[in-house]
Amino acid sequence: MTEHYLTDERRMIQDVAREFTKNEVLPVANALDPVQGEIPMALRDKMGEMGYFGIQMAEEHGGMDLGVFEYCLVAEELARGWMSVASIIARAASLMSVGGWPEDKRRELTAKAAQGKYLAAVSLSEPNVGSDLASVSCRAVLDGDEWVITGNKYWCTFADGADYIQLLARAEGSDDPAHKGLKNFIIEKERGSLPEGCSGSPIPKIGYFGWNTFELAFDGCRIPKENVITGGTGDGFKNTVNWLNVARAHTAARSIGLARGALEDAMDYAHERVQFGVPIADFQETRFKIARMASEVEAARQLMYHVATLMDNGEKADREAAMVKWYASEMAERVTSDALQILGGAGYTKLHAVERYWRDARLTKIFEGTSEIQLRIISDRLLGRPSSRNLA
Repeated sequence: MTEHYLTDERRMIQDVAREFTKNEVLPVANALDPVQGEIPMALRDKMGEMGYFGIQMAEEHGGMDLGVFEYCLVAEELARGWMSVASIIARAASLMSVGGWPEDKRRELTAKAAQGKYLAAVSLSEPNVGSDLASVSCRAVLDGDEWVITGNKYWCTFADGADYIQLLARAEGSDDPAHKGLKNFIIEKERGSLPEGCSGSPIPKIGYFGWNTFELAFDGCRIPKENVITGGTGDGFKNTVNWLNVARAHTAARSIGLARGALEDAMDYAHERVQFGVPIADFQETRFKIARMASEVEAARQLMYHVATLMDNGEKADREAAMVKWYASEMAERVTSDALQILGGAGYTKLHAVERYWRDARLTKIFEGTSEIQLRIISDRLLGRPSSRNLA
């Protein structure tokens, strides 16, 4: 099946991304993750030169005009080095859907995004709103020619380093607790700071280093009336749900990259580590564990290839996106944990990258919708919604 999916062009993209990760990403990750350092601008610039921020953007905007498949192919390779680096490519997006902006501004900023020079922080969750995005309470009230934003947000990664924040908020005049009235707003800002009328502080995390994740408080933050995403369905909630399908395939790719990194490191260690006079790779338990790990990684990868192909063919794939996100993230936690076990005490130190893969893999079961949310989506598509659930 891999031969069916991987054309010569895709193999070339994969090989180049693998070499880039080996030479550019891994050394940076090994040096900076242990000290919680930030992804260097020099690495971001190199990624921009490689075209990794514009994989899915149109050629006319400076992108590569490729699909979800190639996006996930590259993401797996980058995550093999550092998941945060695989994640930052998702911060580049076309701004052609900001209908109120003049076309020349939309084109200019989209071209910059394709080069990695105009990146977003996406702000969806709130202190009391995680998976239930329809209950977002952050509000945007129209005051003349400006929106005034008030409310709290949580889990906003890259809020300081981004060039703008894409914010999901409830527009003026909608008290509906469901998704109606939600819009996606663009808050332009200076890189390295938070917007005027917004304060925040980094959330201490156990992993996903390379950038900061913020708790934000908006208190009368003002943005121009036209800074609203009107493209797609025009509905902030539905646009977010549609975006999350690709994000879940991307998370699957990152999960596979993490698991593969841990697997490959464990295999190398098993050949090097000698106990009772032989390499531990000779022990049947080690061999069988690695065989199981490799099988799970490959199963997740083939499912990801299938789901990405569905999306590129324009098919509705919300069920399949949930399936691959659930399976790959659950797999990644198991495989990275098994890899750590193979390394034994060495795996529980920062002297080896396995502990990084393990910490970051745990996050994949939480963000872009928890494993429980994915199972709910899958079961709803298979069985219909439970009769007891009354959702708008």
